[in-house]
Order: sequence, then structure tokens, then C-alpha cells
Amino acid sequence: MVSTQKRIRAYCPTHMPQKLTAEIIHAAIEGFESQKRRIDLQIGELRQLLSTDTTEAAPASGVPAPKRKISAAGRRRMAAAQQARWAKARGEAEPASSPATPKPAKQKRKLSAAGKKAISEATKRRWALKRAEAQKPQATAGKKAATKKTAAKKPQRKAQKAVQAAVTSVAQ
Repeated sequence: MVSTQKRIRAYCPTHMPQKLTAEIIHAAIEGFESQKRRIDLQIGELRQLLSTDTTEAAPASGVPAPKRKISAAGRRRMAAAQQARWAKARGEAEPASSPATPKPAKQKRKLSAAGKKAISEATKRRWALKRAEAQKPQATAGKKAATKKTAAKKPQRKAQKAVQAAVTSVAQ
């Protein structure tokens, strides 16, 4: 049995070869560095499980970056710059000096006296036609429905033409 163990060791050496080349050394370094990275990640995950106050994953270095502190003056400058950017995006020349200043009221349109008169006359004509049409069906209730429709259409067309003529004469 002793003789078989000696033979196995002769064919399968368990130690590193005697001559180390540069390629073998570089490969060994890369292998150990990858193992180190894997172990560092596992350590970081375990540390994260221990710390209950942080919910984010711990960085690989293990040291969180310090929080940036901004002064009140710096915040005011940043707010003014952001307002200027929004004003530029909206197409304004400058941002409003204060949000309390109201915008100037839009100028109201004014109707001329001739325009008012034309509208009034047209409205009076329309109401007169409507009243006349309302009285006609009562007086001619005995006639057929077909004659009512054609009789009602003719005065309407004449009235519409008269209104249009009045409006165009006033507009000129």
C-alpha cells in the first residue's frame, strides 16, 4: 500500500511548480484580486444586514460620502437662477420682481354707437318675426301641415336677407 501512494504523488503533485513564470504570477494576482473583491462585497452585505438604520446598499469602500451643506444665501442664488431659467423657457424677458404684483388688465373692447344701433335693430327685427310666426299658426290652424311649412319658410328667408342687408350696410 505504501508503494501505491508514492506512485500517486509522483504523478499528481499537490504543490506549486518550482519554476514561476511572469504569466503564472500575473494570473495568480488576478485570481486573488477577484477573490478579494468578492469577499469585500460579501462583507459589505453582512454589514448592511447588521445596520438597521440604513436602507441603501453600502458602497464598496464602506465609507459613506458626507452630506453637502448649502448656506441660505446659496439656496437663494439657486432659487433665483431657477426662476430665471423658467422665465426664459416661458419666453419672458425677466422674471417678475415679486409674485404679489398683479398683471395689467387686458383692455376691454368698445362697441361703437353705430354697431350698437345695428345690433339693436337686428334683434328687434328677429323678435318681430318670431312674434308674427307665433301668431300665424293659430289663425291658420285649419290648413294642412305641408302648407304651414312652406308658408313659414318664405317669410323667414326674407327676414334673414333683410337682416344680412342691414348688417352689411352698417359694417360699410
